[in-house]
Amino acid sequence: MASKDQCNYKEGPLPSCAPLALGTIPMQQGAEPAYDKNEALVKGTLFPGLDLPFMDYVAAGTLENVPLYELMALDFVTQELALYLDTHADDKEAFETWKCFKELAEEGRRRYAKQYGPITRAQTAMFDSWVWPDEPWPWEYLANGGNG
Repeated sequence: MASKDQCNYKEGPLPSCAPLALGTIPMQQGAEPAYDKNEALVKGTLFPGLDLPFMDYVAAGTLENVPLYELMALDFVTQELALYLDTHADDKEAFETWKCFKELAEEGRRRYAKQYGPITRAQTAMFDSWVWPDEPWPWEYLANGGNG
């Protein structure tokens, strides 16, 4: 294993005298390189060092023209900030940023539901009748007005 000074973005240091059979996760060394925002959304992470394909599946493509793109991006940011705040609870700026993005995501869900139908059963309350089984589901892209 490389020393702490030699670690790159895909590696992290472990304590030199780490006990056996204790699960540890190396600290990520830095943010460089990082995926661009669109690739990060497809991959599910901003950092290539954390891109660990499941059973050799590699996510590729683009989501930019998918109606749920904005919501997916907002959810991605709020989730990443929440994970950061789990280990940096005193970072008030990050917490304020998380609250702003959480508000944006909630507003985005309301707008999406009005235009395309409810994403969750709870959103059916904003309609005049029980539309949950009648509306196209969010992943039914063409039925939601998308063009292939």
